[in-house]
Parts: sequence; structure tokens; C-alpha cells
Amino acid sequence: MKKHVLSAGYIFALWLLLWLLPAGAATVQQVVYAWPASMQQDERGHYPVALLMLALSKAGGHYQPVPSAFVMSQYRTLKQLELGQGIDVAWTMTSPEREQQLKPVRIPIDRGLMGWRLLVIRQQDDARFRSLATAEQLKLLLTVQGIDWPDYQILKANGFAVSASNHFDGMYHMLRKGRVQYFPRSVTEIWPELAALSGPELSVASDWALNYPTASYFFVRHNDVELAAAIERGLELALADGSMQQLFLQHFSAVLQQADFTKRRVIQLTNPLLPAKTPLQRSELWFDPNKGY
Repeated sequence: MKKHVLSAGYIFALWLLLWLLPAGAATVQQVVYAWPASMQQDERGHYPVALLMLALSKAGGHYQPVPSAFVMSQYRTLKQLELGQGIDVAWTMTSPEREQQLKPVRIPIDRGLMGWRLLVIRQQDDARFRSLATAEQLKLLLTVQGIDWPDYQILKANGFAVSASNHFDGMYHMLRKGRVQYFPRSVTEIWPELAALSGPELSVASDWALNYPTASYFFVRHNDVELAAAIERGLELALADGSMQQLFLQHFSAVLQQADFTKRRVIQLTNPLLPAKTPLQRSELWFDPNKGY
């Protein structure tokens, strides 16, 4: 009888030790985000990664964000996320198809800046673009977008001449070779991309911009309800206490000043792919160049 009591006591003590001591480690959830360690020097990923970390830190619980293992195309990244193969969260521009495929956290992480587009052109073509008088003249010039990007369909729907490509670097190659005349890139992407390219032959068109309503969200798998709720909770808290705005300004105030949309000819486009649940009514979520940042 004594032996049995001691064994039970030992088992209980061991259970209590396992419950108390490593409790924090046992409840840590690793969250793999779709930006591999090999791309950590790429400035385009700095803000969404920092915002994800901020949101998860405010959400409560124990989350450990870690980068994914491999560089993949946007299509493959979203498919791997959908299938639960090594990725837990990604950020990308929304569309009805993507919101069917994945679960969006409907707070635009960049305040809609993905829809504010500047034009990468060859420097030798700057005078040509300055001489354009109307949006219709610009639409006649050939541009390029990724075949699986929502932007491709948006530009087509608005009457632009668009060539499709499935290779990102190839799009810049097409522009350099004069196979297309310009390459619209978001204000958050354009200068880091140009800085990463060698050679001075490309520049930003001096007086044109495109704008269409769109949202870039964090996406998770449909069944990952708890993670989606945690990210949403953290983002709402960061909105309320101003830390999301502070992070946004830290990363984008310089490029927004450089872009100065109030002095550009902005072509307003419609977005036939904008899902009905996009929170356009929440004005605090969106960038407006006429109202400050």
C-alpha cells in the first residue's frame, strides 16, 4: 500500500512539474509567415513582418512568428498556405477568389497603399510620358503585370493594354528591352525595387499615378480561426493605441512625401474584383493624400 501511495505521489508531482515549469513553452504557437529568411534584406517585407509581430504581441497568448523556408511565386505561396504546407500566414492583395481560397483578416495592413501606383519607365522615355495629355493616351501604351495578380485583371477591366507575365524579374527585363512601356508598382514597392536593381536606366514617371480601391490583408487558412482572431484583435488594439499608425509612418512617410500624389495626375480606376465586405466605410483604415497620412 505504501509503495502504491508513493508512486501516485511521484506521478502527481511529475505532472505538476510538467504543468507549471514549461507551461509557457508548451503553449507557444509557431506562426510561419510567407517571407523567407533569405529575403530579410528586401525592404518590401519589413513593414508587414513588423506589423504581424506587433499584432501578435498585442493579441495575448504565446505566438512565435518565424520566416518561411523558401522563396516562392505568389501563386505557390498562397497554395501552400491553403494546403497547410509550411506557411501559416501571408499578406497579399485581396480578391473574391483569394477570399474563397483563404480567410482574410479584413483590416488593410497598408491603408490601401497597394492601390496607389506609380509608373516605372525607362529614363529615356520620360519626355514621352510628360507629353501625354490624357489617361486614354496612357492606356494605349503597353504595360505588364503578373498573370496571377489581381492588378492584371483590374487594368484590363479599365481599358489598359496589358501584357501578362509569370516571372517577376522578367517584367523588369521586358521594360528594359522596350517590350513594354511602363510597369505600375505600388508606392510601397517602387523605390525599394529600383534601389535593388543595378543600372540607372529605369526611373519613376514624374507626373502620373494610378489609384484603385484595394486592400492588402493578412490571410490564414479558413480553419485557422484562432490565429485569424488573434491577428485581428492585435491589429484593432494597435489601431486604438496609435502603434499601427506610428509603424506605418515610420516605414512610409518618406516615400509618401517623395510620391506627393497631390501634385500628380492621378487616374482613378474602378476595381471590379473588390469584395463586398471590404471595410471602405471605416475611413480611419485608408490613406487619403488630401487628408494627410
